[in-house]
Amino acid sequence: MLIKLIGRYIRPYRGEIIAVLILQLIAAVASLLLPSLNARIIDDGVAKGDTAFILSHGAIMLAVALTQAVSQVAAVYFAARAAMGFGRDIRAGIFDRTLSFSAREVNQFGAPSLITRTTNDVQQVQMLVLMTGAIMVSAPMMMIGGVIMALREDAGLSWLIVVAVVLLGSVVGVLVFKMTPLFQENQRKIDNLNQVVREQITGIRVIRAFNREPLERERFSGANDALMRLGYSIGALFAVLFPFVMLVMNLGSVSVMWFGGLRVDAAEMQIGQLTAFLTYLMQILMSVLMATMMAMLAPRAAVCADRIMEVLNTES
Repeated sequence: MLIKLIGRYIRPYRGEIIAVLILQLIAAVASLLLPSLNARIIDDGVAKGDTAFILSHGAIMLAVALTQAVSQVAAVYFAARAAMGFGRDIRAGIFDRTLSFSAREVNQFGAPSLITRTTNDVQQVQMLVLMTGAIMVSAPMMMIGGVIMALREDAGLSWLIVVAVVLLGSVVGVLVFKMTPLFQENQRKIDNLNQVVREQITGIRVIRAFNREPLERERFSGANDALMRLGYSIGALFAVLFPFVMLVMNLGSVSVMWFGGLRVDAAEMQIGQLTAFLTYLMQILMSVLMATMMAMLAPRAAVCADRIMEVLNTES
């Protein structure tokens, strides 16, 4: 349903999506060139004391870095334009469809659920589109390009990349699998909280007339605490994820320095190549981390998309 929903409402923004893809490709290529240029400066400039080489290639590095920064900013700008328009169109579609509902359909979904689907659910899908254009599009480019450039620098350390990526990907997959049902329950808890608040606001005169304030406070506290406890469970999984990512990245850095140092000592690798390989490994793992962030957004957005499509596909 998520793909179907995005495909239906993203079409008017094809121009922005194409611009994002082109700009992210430029930014990825520029980012991948920087470690290689730095390696050449170290090996051919610093090691040989060639100041002119250092200055000329340093200027090239500055130009490449400026290109990367400008492209990245422009890509995020177009991604934001597409995502905000996308969210506006979905909200308008839900609102128009809700206006056509009879009392039967309104009772079927419930007013609180319709409010949640029009606001919070749309926001989750909108955020997924934004983060996809701003981050996720560049992640596979950086990952594939980083692997190619790292192998170009030194193929003897390639096994470290395989171990780090497989280890990180396996743990992320398990956590995403555990998070999906929690996100489904989270949206139901938000529905329940909205229902309690709406009933209290609508019936405030009756509540006061019959002195039911203590009971309504207990109802709200129960719904609010249930949402809080579920948030703790989701947060606990996030708390496991990011320290593990940092652990893998730091272990990868230590391993590259250790085994790369042995290769440098054996004259099988230069210091600049070791520095570039370490940078490419960090870029690859950062790409995995960015994909991880998207993997956290995707299950909740998929749940929200299912709820949105239920409304859009219901005929009065």
